[in-house]
Amino acid sequence: MQLPALPFKIPEIPLPFDIPALMHPPVDHFIIALPIVVLLLEIINLFTKKRAIGVISFFLLILTVVAAIAAYLTGSADGKHAWDLLSEAGQADLKAHKLLGTYLMLASVIVLVFKLLSSMIQRGMMKALYLLILVLFVAGILKQGKEGGELVYTYGANVKIVKIKDDELFDCKDDLSDYIAEEKEAEEEAKAVAEAKKAEEAKKAEEVKKTEESAKPEDSVAKEESAAIDAPEAVKDHAAAAAEVEESASKEAFETKEDSANFKNEAQADEKKELAPAE
Repeated sequence: MQLPALPFKIPEIPLPFDIPALMHPPVDHFIIALPIVVLLLEIINLFTKKRAIGVISFFLLILTVVAAIAAYLTGSADGKHAWDLLSEAGQADLKAHKLLGTYLMLASVIVLVFKLLSSMIQRGMMKALYLLILVLFVAGILKQGKEGGELVYTYGANVKIVKIKDDELFDCKDDLSDYIAEEKEAEEEAKAVAEAKKAEEAKKAEEVKKTEESAKPEDSVAKEESAAIDAPEAVKDHAAAAAEVEESASKEAFETKEDSANFKNEAQADEKKELAPAE
């Protein structure tokens, strides 16, 4: 069950000295033990009814109030040291622990007041009411001690080794962040080198392509020469065919020339025949 917040804020009283760290656990031993001793004395005094026991329990209750205030102050100091190292669940439990401790500090004063009233008003009802409040106070103190132990054993509040491990974990996180940053930077550099290499390869491929295009005519001549070298018989056949064609053309030209000469001679002979009778 979660306690409601106090309707008022307890003022912080400036102390002339600083409260040392880890003083809360030893003070808690007194605030837990004293109310239990007072309760046992009051139960015994129900049967013995001795004034001395009542006086002793009264002074022990005064010490209980002082111990409750000391527990509140030392708990506030230790809580500030432990706060940053606790998880969210641990911080929530620490806030609840402080709230219950504040209630118990105020309740210690109420128990002392009812002790005074029960001593002044000698009636059984007042005595029974005082004992009931004392029993509830002791129960609250025991519950508070249990929750304080859980803060230590469950969440490691103000445990030295936990702080050391937390510092080591913090250092590991820093190293991991640096490593991730270096890996990212190396990856970017590798990417830039790969892109530059890719661009260079593309440029070389373009130059090779241009060189191949400019070398195409030479390649065709080279292919013909290579074909001639590889198939000499085909070249010879081609040359023979060309020679035959040339010989045939020469022969036709000669025959044409001869026919022309014959035709010319015949024309001259006819002309002479025509001129002869006229004479």
